[in-house]
Amino acid sequence: MHSMLTVLRFNLHELARNRWLGAYALFFGAIGWALFYFGAAPDQAAASVLDLVVFLVPLVSLTVGVLCFYSARDYADLLLTQPISRRTVFAGQYLAAALSLAVPFAVGLGVPFLWYGSHERAMETLLLLLLAGLMLTLICVALAFLISVGTENRLGALGGALVVWLFFVVIYDGLLLVLIMAFPNYQLGRPLAGLVLLNPFDLARIVILLRLDIAALMGYTGAIFQQFFGATRGLVIALTALSLWTVLPILLGAIAYARRDF
Repeated sequence: MHSMLTVLRFNLHELARNRWLGAYALFFGAIGWALFYFGAAPDQAAASVLDLVVFLVPLVSLTVGVLCFYSARDYADLLLTQPISRRTVFAGQYLAAALSLAVPFAVGLGVPFLWYGSHERAMETLLLLLLAGLMLTLICVALAFLISVGTENRLGALGGALVVWLFFVVIYDGLLLVLIMAFPNYQLGRPLAGLVLLNPFDLARIVILLRLDIAALMGYTGAIFQQFFGATRGLVIALTALSLWTVLPILLGAIAYARRDF
């Protein structure tokens, strides 16, 4: 534990020098303040900022996760010559990268919501929105580290991270649409509801929309998910699936890191 905290402190200290952390927080803060300034209610503000959370947070987390992994490569190589386990080094690096993104996101988005929305429903909406964004951050940083462990150079890892982002944002829903069109005479509702669980970006969006009960923004897959699981049960299932998506890439990354010959 002491070794991991040492690695964590060093990496956080290095990452804290980067100005993009402040810019990341200011961006979400500016969006939140602007929405409330022009009269948006907390639920409306959450719905408006949702697409940014679902699309931008994963893109930034994947990109920054790769850059953090390679920027700490020399330090990691030095640590691995010491009697410190590889998984300890991996855990320290991962937590530093995840915290460096999660804290600015939570502060930037949380402050305007706390300032303007003090009633109970606003707090519930804020907590769920922050939870979805933080889980996406943890998932995408873990995926970035997993990609980086299996890639020899930074450019290749960045390319892999962008492919992962495009797949979950664009290609996955396109594949579901092709599946629907290929089998027009079959009832695919239940299989499609299950396939939604394989896309963490869609799950994060559905978690918020189930809470806000905005059917118009659900989309086809979201509407099917709500139809088969319901609002309350669907929320529990989506959060459980997101939790698994958070844990599995971390475990796979730690295993791959422990086995890689540096």
